[in-house]
Amino acid sequence: MILSLLIFLPLLGALIVALLPDSQAVHYRRIALAVTLADVVLAGVAYAGFDKTVSGYQLLEQANWITLPLGNLGVVSIDYLLGVDGISLPLVLLSAVVMLVGVVSSWPMTYRQRAYYSLYLLLTGTIMGCFLALDFFLFFLFFEFMLLPMYFLIGLWGGPRREYASIKFFLYTLLGSLLILLVMIGLYLSVMDPVSTAVAAGLVTNPSDVTAEVIRAVQVYLQNGQLNSAQVVHTFDMRYLADGGNYLPNAFLNPSAEPIVAGFPARMLAFWAIFIGFAIKLPIVPLHTWLPDAHVEAPTPVSVILAGVLLKIGGYGFLRIAWNFFPDGAAEYAFALAVLGVLSIVYGGLNALAQADLKKMIAYSSVSHMGFVLLGVASLTAEGINGAVYQMVSHGVLSSMLFLLVGVVYDRTHDRRIDSYRGLMQSMPNYTTLTAIAFFGSLGLPGFSGFVGELFTLMGSFQSEWIPGWLTAVATTGILLAAAYFLWTLQRMFFGSLWVRPFETKTGSSHTLTDLTAREKLMLIPLGVMALVLGLFPNLVFDLTNATVAQWLVKFAVE
Repeated sequence: MILSLLIFLPLLGALIVALLPDSQAVHYRRIALAVTLADVVLAGVAYAGFDKTVSGYQLLEQANWITLPLGNLGVVSIDYLLGVDGISLPLVLLSAVVMLVGVVSSWPMTYRQRAYYSLYLLLTGTIMGCFLALDFFLFFLFFEFMLLPMYFLIGLWGGPRREYASIKFFLYTLLGSLLILLVMIGLYLSVMDPVSTAVAAGLVTNPSDVTAEVIRAVQVYLQNGQLNSAQVVHTFDMRYLADGGNYLPNAFLNPSAEPIVAGFPARMLAFWAIFIGFAIKLPIVPLHTWLPDAHVEAPTPVSVILAGVLLKIGGYGFLRIAWNFFPDGAAEYAFALAVLGVLSIVYGGLNALAQADLKKMIAYSSVSHMGFVLLGVASLTAEGINGAVYQMVSHGVLSSMLFLLVGVVYDRTHDRRIDSYRGLMQSMPNYTTLTAIAFFGSLGLPGFSGFVGELFTLMGSFQSEWIPGWLTAVATTGILLAAAYFLWTLQRMFFGSLWVRPFETKTGSSHTLTDLTAREKLMLIPLGVMALVLGLFPNLVFDLTNATVAQWLVKFAVE
């Protein structure tokens, strides 16, 4: 029940916080802290029980949820199905850590605490659900429900333009959700559950008796038209959606049938629809415009979650759903996808270089760094896929650290303009040190996690048979641009004579800044250590991903 606890413990915490009276307000944040700390422990237990040599799903939890016979239309089957593999487990660990850091960052929050912490814990549970669900319908529920707490967290606790930013985030992500929903329905109508169908057809009496030979026999019966349509059990199980043998012969998305819609193969249209749905979340240029606005207006803890975890659901969706269910589309359009990745890398870097707002600069740097994820995934190589997952973990750590660092100066001055600060090294030496670590890690300095992620995605791209070498060479300019905007910001804000644009405090106007508090160090130092440890020992991630990625690529080659 470890995986269920990861999801439902935060949901239970959200309910408890929502029901507590105002007289118990002091306990709101304590409950949130206890719940997110428990999630970190549970994620650690899942990690300890994970067999790194096994490529399949582990720690599976399955229960029948909805079964509805529809006569000649078959049987509707939706399961409560959870599991982890080498792709999802690193992101579960990352999510647990980032959500805990977000609670610590939220500690000074005083406005509508009950609503804030209940929404925060609700968001924590739905994020965990996205990474753990192996039933497409269940995944979609978590993916869709995630919009609600994020919308309110930005819209109620954000900056002056919070209403605009929150509704823009909601509409963009809702559009992506609708595209995913259409493809999900098409897949459901096209695929059978071989285990439940074997039972319904009378081949076995108990699902536990189903073997690989029985599954293969059911698939042969299906292709030969030997199964009664009323016996076919349709499914949202991701394990079966990824197997071409489970597709009904004349189904809309059958890889062999290839129906044409508006002059295009239906499967290719479905691939692009689901790609766009997750590309909005990642985000990929030109679907990125909601991200800078959301980051600028969101409070610091929400920016940490948005950059550290939510963007990764887009990259995870590429691997778990888009590429896994439509390998033919991923191979067919690998070059176009790589072009979009490189466009995001370069365009995001150039925009970051032009920003005067520190938070917006980091937001555009996220667009650039997520472009490396798409480039690695598009390469369809072991190095590229492993590098993409590693890049998501690395960026989750470093971007959380960067937005926390922005929050430090913003909490003191309510000013994010880069030109409002000079010579901060003199009055904030600890802050300067941690900022330098985050900047150098993000620009890809060897020894930090950012270097490893970018190196492996570029190696995979160079080796890919679908991506020309010149395109990979263009992608490397993203590293140069990152060095330019991070080092230029470091020089302008921290070097030279001390100067800070006057700002208002409780006691009047001030020109000085205090260094990090104990709470701020508690958030930032562990993240800096994680970036260094992951950079020096990348096998902490690669040992988890390697077996799963290797098996995934074998399956892809067969398809």
